[in-house]
Amino acid sequence: MSVFPYEIKATDGEARSGVLKTPRGDIRTPAFMPVGTAATVKALYMDQVKSTGADIILGNTYHLMLRPTAERVKRLGGLHKFSTWQGPILTDSGGFQVWSLSKLRKMTEHGVTFQSHIDGSKHELTPERSIEIQADLLGADISMQLDECTNFPCPEAEARASMEMSLRWGQRSKDAFGTRDSQALFGIVQGSVFPELRRASAEGLRKIGFDGYAIGGLAVGEGIETMCDVLDFTVPHLPTERPRYLMGVGKPIDLVRSVARGVDMFDCVLPTRSGRHGQAWSDYGPLNVKRAEFIDDENPINADLDCPASRDYSLAYHNHLFKSGEYLSAMLLSWHNIAYFEDLMARIRDSITRGDYNNFCKDFESKWEQGEAARLERSAAAN
Repeated sequence: MSVFPYEIKATDGEARSGVLKTPRGDIRTPAFMPVGTAATVKALYMDQVKSTGADIILGNTYHLMLRPTAERVKRLGGLHKFSTWQGPILTDSGGFQVWSLSKLRKMTEHGVTFQSHIDGSKHELTPERSIEIQADLLGADISMQLDECTNFPCPEAEARASMEMSLRWGQRSKDAFGTRDSQALFGIVQGSVFPELRRASAEGLRKIGFDGYAIGGLAVGEGIETMCDVLDFTVPHLPTERPRYLMGVGKPIDLVRSVARGVDMFDCVLPTRSGRHGQAWSDYGPLNVKRAEFIDDENPINADLDCPASRDYSLAYHNHLFKSGEYLSAMLLSWHNIAYFEDLMARIRDSITRGDYNNFCKDFESKWEQGEAARLERSAAAN
C-alpha cells in the first residue's frame, strides 16, 4: 500500500478524477504541475502560483544539484523552505536533462557522468545519488527513479537495451529510497514507440512496486498522434489504483486527449516559456500579443478567468509591454498561462464528475481546430 492514498472519485470512459493525499496537501487529479526548474516557477511569486489553483509544483534535480547545489538547499532548510512553496513538490530525476546533453555525457550501467553546462565541471548521477538529492537533500514529496530517455526515432534493439537498464535502475532507485513515512517514489515506463517494450517496462515496474507510474520518453518529437498511440498501448498495463503521470506534456490539446486515455498528472515548461515569448494560451490555441492588430485592442486576454493578468489588462497593454521589452510582460503572460492551464484542469475534473467528458473533448477539439481567430471574432461580437 502506498504512503500517499489515491482516491478515484469519478470515471468517464478511461478518464479519471481523483485526489492524491499527501502530508503537505491534497493533489486534485487530473493535475497540471507548473515547472519550478531552479526553485522558482519563472516570472511568478509562489503565492501567484498558488492563486491559480495549482496543488503541486515540479523541481529539477539536474539544475539544483549544479546551482546552488542540493547540499546547500538542504542546509537552508530544504526545497520547500528555500522556495517558500509549502505544498507538495515533485522532483524529476535529472535523467531527461542529462539525456539532452548527449555531447557532454557518458552513460554506463553504473550511472551517467556529465559536464555541467554552467562551468564544465564533471559530475556523476547514479540511481542512488539521484534519490539522495531528491528525497534526502531537496526533501521532495514525490521523487522519480533515475531512467534513460531514448532518442526518437530509435531502433528497437536500442530501445530495448535502454528500457531494460531503466528497469534495473528502477530497482536500484527503489532500494535506495527504502520505506518512508511521508515521501513517495514513482517509477518511469520506457520503451519508445514499441508496444511490447512498453508492456514489459510497465510490468517490470509493477513487480518492483512504486507509489505512482510515469510514462517517459515522449514529447521528444514523436508528434501527438504517435504519443496517443503509445498511451493507448501503455496505460492499460498500469495499475488502476495508482496515479499515472505523463512527463513533459504539453499543449492544452495534448492534456485533453491524454486525460481521455487515463492519465492523471502532467508537467510542462510551456506556460512560462510561452509567456516569455509573448504568447497567451486559450482553448483556441496560442495568442501572440505582439501582433500589430492588438496595438489598440481594449479587450483583456480572458475576462472569464479569475486571474488579474488575464482579466484586468488590455491586449493593447500586453502588446506595449512585450514590444517595450518590459519585465512585466513575461510576468503577466506567464501568470495568465498558468492560470489558464489550471482552469483547464478544473474544467476537465468537473466534466468527468458530471459524466460529460466525451462532449467536453468534442467541444474542445472544435475550438482548437477553429484557432485563435475564431476566439477573437467571438470576443469582438460580444462587445
